[in-house]
Order: sequence, then C-alpha cells, then structure tokens
Amino acid sequence: MKIVVLGGAGMMGCIAVQDLAHSEAVDEVVIADLNMERAAEVAGYIQSSKLSQIQVDVRDHEALVGALRGAQACLNATVYYANLEVMGACLEAGVNYTDLGGLFHTTLKQLQLHDQFETAGLSAVLGMGSAPGIPNIQARYAADRLDAVESVRIYDGIKPPPPDQVTFSYAVPTILDELTMNPMVYQDGEFLAAEPLSGFEDYWFTPPLGLLPMHLSLHSEVATIPASFREKGLRECFFKINYWGMAPETVEKVKVLADFGFASREPVQVDAVEVAPRDLMVGLMGKYVPPILSFLEPPKKEPPDWTKEIVTEVRGIRFGRPVTYRLGTLTVKGSLPTGVAPSITAQWLAEGRVTPGVYPPEIAIDPEPFFDQLQQRGIPTQVSVTEFI
Repeated sequence: MKIVVLGGAGMMGCIAVQDLAHSEAVDEVVIADLNMERAAEVAGYIQSSKLSQIQVDVRDHEALVGALRGAQACLNATVYYANLEVMGACLEAGVNYTDLGGLFHTTLKQLQLHDQFETAGLSAVLGMGSAPGIPNIQARYAADRLDAVESVRIYDGIKPPPPDQVTFSYAVPTILDELTMNPMVYQDGEFLAAEPLSGFEDYWFTPPLGLLPMHLSLHSEVATIPASFREKGLRECFFKINYWGMAPETVEKVKVLADFGFASREPVQVDAVEVAPRDLMVGLMGKYVPPILSFLEPPKKEPPDWTKEIVTEVRGIRFGRPVTYRLGTLTVKGSLPTGVAPSITAQWLAEGRVTPGVYPPEIAIDPEPFFDQLQQRGIPTQVSVTEFI
C-alpha cells in the first residue's frame, strides 16, 4: 500500500512516517511537505527504502491532487486550517483520509462531507492524533459495555518541562488557538462556551506523572462524542490538559502577549507595511520548537523520553448500578501516540477496514484491535472499573 503523509517533515508527521516505514503492510510512504530540506533530513534519519519525498503546498489544489493520486490513504499532519481543502483534494484524487484533529469547529464542518465521501466510496476518520483520537476510542470501549452513559471526562496529562525551559510541544498556531479560543463543554444536553484556562482541577495520573493541574481546552472530542452516545443519555463531556505540555511560566508569557493583541489576525499598519500580529508572533515562536529529529525514535538507542497519559473516565449504568470506567493510555518512552495513532488508522483505511463516509474515531475504530496495535508499539492501555453499590 502507498500512503501520503502531508506535513510528513513536521513535528508529528515525522513520527507517523517512521511508524509507517516500519510497518510490513506498507510498501511506500511519501513525505509530502513544503520544506524539502527538512523532508530530506527526516528520510535520511529513518533510512528506509520505502520513503520518497515530494514538495507540496496544500494551497495549490492541482499540485495537491496530483501528489495524492495513486495512494490508498492520505495522512494529513498539517495544521488543521487546511483540513477541508485536503479532504476536497482527496475526493478528487480518490484517496481515503485521516488527520490529527480539527479543533472542534473545523471538525463539525468536515463531518458535513459525509455524503460526498460515501458516494465516492471513500472513507475518512477525523481527529486521529493522540488526543483527539485515543480518548474517543477509550470512550467507545466503555460505552459499549454500559447500558447508559452519563458523562465522558477526558484528561490529557503531559510531563511538564522545567520552569525555565521555553518550548512548544506541538504546532505553535494550534497551541495559540487552544490558548485563546473558548473551550466548548457539553453540559446537561447542550454545548456551552467556557473561558480559556478555566475549570482547573488536580488530577492523579499513573506514575511517574502523579498529580497535575488540569484545565479546559478547546478540542474535537467534545464536538463528536455527545452525538455518538446521545442515545445512551450522555449529559456531560469535557476535555482538560495541563498547559498543553508546556511550563506554566511559558503559557503565562504567551497569554500576556495575546492579551495585548499579538494573537490578532487583523493587520496592523507599521510604517508602510501591514502586519498581522499573530503571524509575527508565530514566526518568532518558531525558534522555540524542538528539533524535528528529537521527536523520532533513534535506531538502537534510548528512545525519546515522552511521558504522557491520556485518561478517559466514563460514568454510566450497567445492570442497574452506577459504574465508572477509567481507561489510561500511557507513554513513558518510545513513539509519541500523536504520530502512531494516525499511522494505524491510515493503514486500516488503506486496507478498506472503514465503511465509506466521514466518521469520528469512536464510530470508525474498533477499540480492542486498536489498543492491541498501540500495545505492540510500547503504548499500553489500562482499564479499571469501579462499581458503586
């Protein structure tokens, strides 16, 4: 099978490329990126005969369609702003599709393409990074075992860096959006907008993470899970994270800049030049992104020190009694699930394991085989059940 990874030279895309290259089922992996220097760096590091590189600008529709033709699946690891355009190109090229998420609002727009994909005999799975993605499938695992579902609470715990370490854990534009846009929560059967960096609570994660402060953040899980489990009576759903894996001190600095208008997309006249403050801020913050190769698992060496647990707590009723399922997917060292989860999904799409149409992960992906695939990559999922008498 042939799989095209858009943004394959990026922070999360390169992890997906590495996982795909290691898969026996995959024959060819195309690193499709605007930055050819970085694409060559990634390919040279992974050292696989399956890899090829092509320069693609997702804003050039014809070139994008041409790059996708002949592939069985497209793994879109670009910033979510391009999701709809890439899906349109996949429809034209006849290619199945998956991505890392649409930050709630874009995900809802993508779901509207269901009929077009179904008619074309193509399949799309939206939001298959680590989160969204893994929490959706965790929620499905629990919901399948409950007669009624009352709440789905998601906690994404990431090992905090030292206070003086200024780094961004993934795409700077996405982090800026999550920091400044209103988180959406599902409460008592309706969607409500909360304030950014609100809803704080301390949550216990599996060691070595321990107790972490968690807050609300805009995320795609909340866009789809309420509809997927509405018939089981779902009344509450939220997503919380601990400062997006960054030091609180770094988040506070970015927040101050945003409060002063540096996150605005509205151009500002500076002498004879118009500049969007947000573009300037994103450009300057790019130097605080870790080197791309630091995200890849080195051959025969110590793997990256990722410490992250994605936990979904699902409360509901089973056999007339209140029950809480807690599913925790833990990465201590090894491949980051943000790249591995879409790699698994892209392969399943290429194999025709997903019904034609556009779906969220909790509808499209069978939990147990998926967790087994993660386990094979050193990313285990623990399930605990608490029954209240």
